[in-house]
Amino acid sequence: MCSKHKTQLYKELATRFRKVANQTLHTDSPDLPECFQLSVLSWLPCVYLWFACPPYIFYLQRNNKGYIMMSILNRVKTVFGLVLWIVCWTDLFGTFHELQQGDTKPPIYFVTPLVVGMTMLLALFLIQFERLSGVQSSGILFIFWFLSVLCAIVPFRSKILQAKYQSEISDKLRFTTFYFYFSLIVAELILSCFNEKPPLFSNIDTDPNPCPQSTAGFLSTMTFWWFTSMAIKGYKNPLEAKDLWSLNKRDSSEVVVPKLLREWEVEQAKAHSAEDQSTQALYSKPLPEGESNHVGGESSPEEVEVLLSKTKDPKKPSFLRSLIKAFGPYFLIGSAFKLLQDLITFVNPQLLKLLISFTKQKGAPTWWGYTLAFLMFFAAFLQTLILHQHFQYCFVTGMRLRTSIIGAIYRKSLIITNAAKRTSTVGEIVNLMSVDAQRFMDLTTFLNMLWSAPLQIILALYFLWQNLGPSVLAGVAVMILLIPLNAAIAVKTRVYQVEQMQYKDARIKLMNEILNGIKVLKLYAWESSFKDKVLEIRQKELNVLRKTAYLGALSTMAWTSAPFLVALTTFAVYVTVDKNNILDAEKAFVSLSLFNILRFPLNMLPQVISSIIQASVSLKRIQDFLSHDELDPESVDRNNTATDGSVTVVNGKFTWAKQHPSTLHNINLMVPQGSLLAVVGHVGCGKSSLVSALLGEMEKMEGDISIRGSVAYVPQQAWIQNATLRDNILFGKAYNEQKYRCCLEACALTQDLEVLPGGDLTEIGEKGINLSGGQRQRVSLARALYHEADVYLLDDPLSAVDAHVAKHIFDHVIGPEGALQGKTRILVTHGISFLPQVDNIVVMVEGRVSEMGSYQELLKQNGAFAEFLRNYSLEDIIEEDEATEALIDEEDFPDDALSNHTDMVDNEPVVNEAKRQFIRQISIISGDLENPKSRSVRKRLCSERKHAESDPEKKLPKVDKLIQAETAETGRVKSKVFWEYAKAVGPLLSLVICFLYGCQSAAAIGANVWLSQWTNDAAQNVTQENVSMRVGVYAALGFAQGLLVMVSSFTLAMGNIGAARKLHYALLDNKFHTPQSFFDTTPIGRVINRFSKDIYVIDEALPSTVLMFLGTFFSSLSTMIVIVASTPIFAVVIAPLAFIYIFVQRFYVATSRQLKRLESVSRSPIYSHFSETVTGSSVIRAYGRHNAFVLMSDMKVDENQKSYYPGIVSNRWLGVRIEFIGNCIVLFAALFAVIGKDKLNPGLVGLSVSYALLVTMSLNWMVRMTSDLESNIVAVERVKEYSETKTEAPWEVEDKKPSSDWPSQGNVEFRDYSVRYREGLELVLKNLTLSVKGGEKIGIVGRTGAGKSSMTLCLFRLLEAAGGEITIDGVKISEIGLHDLRSKLTIIPQEPVLFSGSLRMNLDPFEKYSDGEVWKALELSHLNKFVSNQPAKLELECSEGGENLSVGQRQLVCLARALLRKTRILILDEATAAIDLETDDLIQSTIRTQFEDCTVFTIAHRLNTIMDYTRVLVLDKGQIAEFDTPTNLLFQRGIFYGMAKDAGLAQ
Repeated sequence: MCSKHKTQLYKELATRFRKVANQTLHTDSPDLPECFQLSVLSWLPCVYLWFACPPYIFYLQRNNKGYIMMSILNRVKTVFGLVLWIVCWTDLFGTFHELQQGDTKPPIYFVTPLVVGMTMLLALFLIQFERLSGVQSSGILFIFWFLSVLCAIVPFRSKILQAKYQSEISDKLRFTTFYFYFSLIVAELILSCFNEKPPLFSNIDTDPNPCPQSTAGFLSTMTFWWFTSMAIKGYKNPLEAKDLWSLNKRDSSEVVVPKLLREWEVEQAKAHSAEDQSTQALYSKPLPEGESNHVGGESSPEEVEVLLSKTKDPKKPSFLRSLIKAFGPYFLIGSAFKLLQDLITFVNPQLLKLLISFTKQKGAPTWWGYTLAFLMFFAAFLQTLILHQHFQYCFVTGMRLRTSIIGAIYRKSLIITNAAKRTSTVGEIVNLMSVDAQRFMDLTTFLNMLWSAPLQIILALYFLWQNLGPSVLAGVAVMILLIPLNAAIAVKTRVYQVEQMQYKDARIKLMNEILNGIKVLKLYAWESSFKDKVLEIRQKELNVLRKTAYLGALSTMAWTSAPFLVALTTFAVYVTVDKNNILDAEKAFVSLSLFNILRFPLNMLPQVISSIIQASVSLKRIQDFLSHDELDPESVDRNNTATDGSVTVVNGKFTWAKQHPSTLHNINLMVPQGSLLAVVGHVGCGKSSLVSALLGEMEKMEGDISIRGSVAYVPQQAWIQNATLRDNILFGKAYNEQKYRCCLEACALTQDLEVLPGGDLTEIGEKGINLSGGQRQRVSLARALYHEADVYLLDDPLSAVDAHVAKHIFDHVIGPEGALQGKTRILVTHGISFLPQVDNIVVMVEGRVSEMGSYQELLKQNGAFAEFLRNYSLEDIIEEDEATEALIDEEDFPDDALSNHTDMVDNEPVVNEAKRQFIRQISIISGDLENPKSRSVRKRLCSERKHAESDPEKKLPKVDKLIQAETAETGRVKSKVFWEYAKAVGPLLSLVICFLYGCQSAAAIGANVWLSQWTNDAAQNVTQENVSMRVGVYAALGFAQGLLVMVSSFTLAMGNIGAARKLHYALLDNKFHTPQSFFDTTPIGRVINRFSKDIYVIDEALPSTVLMFLGTFFSSLSTMIVIVASTPIFAVVIAPLAFIYIFVQRFYVATSRQLKRLESVSRSPIYSHFSETVTGSSVIRAYGRHNAFVLMSDMKVDENQKSYYPGIVSNRWLGVRIEFIGNCIVLFAALFAVIGKDKLNPGLVGLSVSYALLVTMSLNWMVRMTSDLESNIVAVERVKEYSETKTEAPWEVEDKKPSSDWPSQGNVEFRDYSVRYREGLELVLKNLTLSVKGGEKIGIVGRTGAGKSSMTLCLFRLLEAAGGEITIDGVKISEIGLHDLRSKLTIIPQEPVLFSGSLRMNLDPFEKYSDGEVWKALELSHLNKFVSNQPAKLELECSEGGENLSVGQRQLVCLARALLRKTRILILDEATAAIDLETDDLIQSTIRTQFEDCTVFTIAHRLNTIMDYTRVLVLDKGQIAEFDTPTNLLFQRGIFYGMAKDAGLAQ
């Protein structure tokens, strides 16, 4: 019976669906047959659950989070499940009971209760199984209950309808059980919305601020509801770092990085094993470890080369494969979501088709329309949820990729060899971290488009073909033709971008130099020349930007007009091909919505492909870096107990890079436990290399090294971290007050602490910027001392400190009586005075040990050492120490160039010829040796720092400044800033731009309205006559829109470029006019940041943001206009929707803006910590702090991701909410179309709904763009802030111009003169009164901080008077223009500053002098020989900071500048130990002869240079202590006498 019944039913169903006169569909109260209800509707949820269960259980077993305690919620769920099972079985038993009564039911009555009952048991099992696996909220079960309720609604209604129409209920039992069943599944659905407690022992309890995501329920996860708490918090108050949730464990470095590294090691192992097999094939026996240089010992290197070249390239380990293995599976989940979303996308056009055909049918029941409207809404909503899940997975994958790549690079950079380190500069490695890791992150979001775009295109074409037949091909042809156009534009834009980057880099490099040497520019009055240079580069940059803007306008036009052109060609072809083809609303608008779907993948594909190409470049760079050679940790034997020596080297042969010749050869050393060994030798003879070899930093070619015990290392260039002074000394050791105080005392740091504002808790700037060179060196020494190691390697720690301090340190720390007695010490030194006190001396010559022994032995041996010592009287030794009073603060010189050549030079002006030769040879040697080990990156510190040292008070504000690091702005951007920008663009132009955008939207609306009119022709059957007219007007409107788009985006770009030019000019102009004190207190990085990052934002980011913003704003507006025009009732809904929209938008913008700021503030520490690590890697390794630093880096990355992660989620949160509003618009547009269907024609319905389907996208983007606009406009604010700082006095005062020959005599007079560095600081010079006659030579001496340098700065008005005045030849200098004053004085500064450019430019930037005069100056400054030997002669390119000249040569260039200017007054700020004595003598003798009739002020560090001066001025604490001729002063036995006595110049 039932089978017949069933076949009949199916037949009936089939015929019913075919017939239009169908009772199910065509009544006003539809119903489904009972059999269908019992079978399909009941089984659907069950089938779902049984299919979803196995993979889910498998997943839970893999990811067990620990069990959850039984809670009331869980108990209730379980009880309800049981009751449900009982209800189903009651049904079953009821059927059996009826069977016994003889009332046979169809089998379906047995099967369904059984199936449903079993499924309830499965659900019951899942509830418990999830509890034991620690699942707090189940998606699988939620969907199951939801489906069950959905399917039960139909029987629910039909059972009530039956009861209504029948007098009594026929089947009381099933009626009752069903309503029981229904209420229980609704209850289960409601319960499954709530969360369980977190599992036991989960880290939720311990975490102070856990991320609510881990405990969020299924619904909350799908809609990102859990983020709301942060959005609210961010809206109320600007978010701060402490408000951020901690990172999910699974995203943190400690989980993610090891995961990648494990896979990478596997890859490397594979590659190595492959390599080993190929090499083993070559040589019958494998190579012994470490003998790869001479292979197997027998064949010569050449043969081996030939042998090796025959084999194929070894297989490189693939970094990509390890990435895929580590992060692929998680990413695939996101891909699955994407696939679902792609399919759902195509549901809406089909529904639109049905909706339009519904409006055509007059008699159709209205519930169809409502169903369609709600289905559209539901499909769109589902699509939203799924899309954002997909994005979430992709972004999280991207975030993990970035974390792991940064982690891997950081770990690698700590252990690569020096040769490898030289191949990539610190900047490049930081780029790997920032740019390349970022590229991967960006790629992951789009990666799925690779397969999704073709899929969407195929599907869209398939549906279009169904709709319009082969005419679609015309449209597709247009799309395909547009692709090469877009590609060509992209390629060209790319070229321009590269060109523009070059200009930008050149400009930033120049700005960097200008800011670093701003003081010199001011002293020489050279600002305007350099300003012109910058503006010239800037002009080129803007020209390229303009070209890019033309292209941008073209591509915007192509992007906007593409869908239109495609529609136009398709429709035109469609109606002209065949007379019977009629374009009706259905065809037109469904095709339009499909074309709109097509537009996205077609535009994305080229982008994805180009970003894949970029990422592959990055991949290769990262892979190469991670495949570099690593230092061999076994090269130094650390646990050697066999020998009695504490440090032994046997037959050592070392090189810096495997392919270079060896730097050190046959080194044999044995340092007994507890002895002090000094290493001496000329510059560049390998002293520092020896220390590096002992640390295991060099490649060991042969021999053995062993060191017993732990090591402490003091490098030649002190390495200081950006941390407090105390942290720098402790360096990870526990703090012990007493021991710490002793270290400070011994290293003579106690006095320095009193000067620093925060004592030992003062924060030290990057690279120790607020410490003098000597202080840095002492901190470095204190760190070693505090570490209590067994072996101390001290690489010339005394070179940077003053003579008396050097003595103190030697006595208290290094020497036989010092704190380190009993430890093994190896001291590289240039100080001859200490040699008698050491145990042994090693003399190095050209990379080998030439002699070794104690002081006495070496004197007796009468070798090179003895010769070398005998040439010096004791006086010279002391003198040499005096010379060492260096604050070597400037460059990272190649290792030994810092040491003074004093060891070998006499101080007399006339040095005998032989000795001169000797010195020259040494210079040549050091010149050759500079290369192999010159540091790959030379950090230049700004030249002003020296003055900061010369005077303690000056340091105070600098430190305060350091501590208040640059703050992130908070709160809303003021409308004033937008107005500023509009003003810069031009207020009129701004209005024109908005007007053009309005016109463009109007044209677009016009074209679509025309289309809807056209489609209505079909209904009136008047198609043929006006086809050409219809097509023509449609085309005209469309082209007008395209043209307007192009014009508007171009006008906008022009406006933006104009604004960029104005803003940059104002900033640059102001910075050249800013007083010196600003640069002393503002870190240069901050100013450079304005010129690079902020100007970049104004040049590139802002224009595109504004463009997108205007575009989305007008498109959203036009949507609203269209919908309201077609269904006016829609206006009612606009208000509440707009309210919700603005509400969400405000929440989002406030939160996301702050998150972006926090993210960028927390990003820079990653990179600065990294570059610090790379520069200090040898110190970190020596102290064995490798792991601690890795942890620090991980923490910084996690800290950054902590603000990045909520940033991603905020976008998802916003997306779901805004798209929900968009979906509501779709719903209401469709609903109102259904309601007013009698009054509307199909064309209008199509128009309004297809517009509504588009609006979601623009609404979403509009909020994003508002947010971006607010973030980017901040750049205008920051640039403005620095364009309006206080300026110095005018460069020229017209009515006070001095005569052209002023100053003719050179008389200088100070009257009651006082000065302070800045407002609020104490006076540096107090009431000076003195007068100097023209042509006098004045020496200025005084202890550090007495105000010597300040006095010279006053003459140039770099410091303005606080009282009193200075007159030169009767002219008050405070009244004339700065350039007039400064161009008439000449200074030879303490540190020579050169700018990159030709040598000629460095001597004479304004080209005032002829070549002859320039050569004359070079000849007098002893440089002509050097310059004429250069192929480029005067056009010799100086590199940044003049690093391709030696320090002495740079000093001579400054002398040549002075000789060229030849003014009546010369100020000589004498250089300290950075310069060798020979150069010093050259300069002194030139000055004595060439500047005979000029007034000369010399700030002297070496008293012997000023002993023959007319008068000497002794300053003490800013006041004149003594002022008289040198002989009188010596006779007076005052301060000067004391200084001379110290220097051994007086008895």
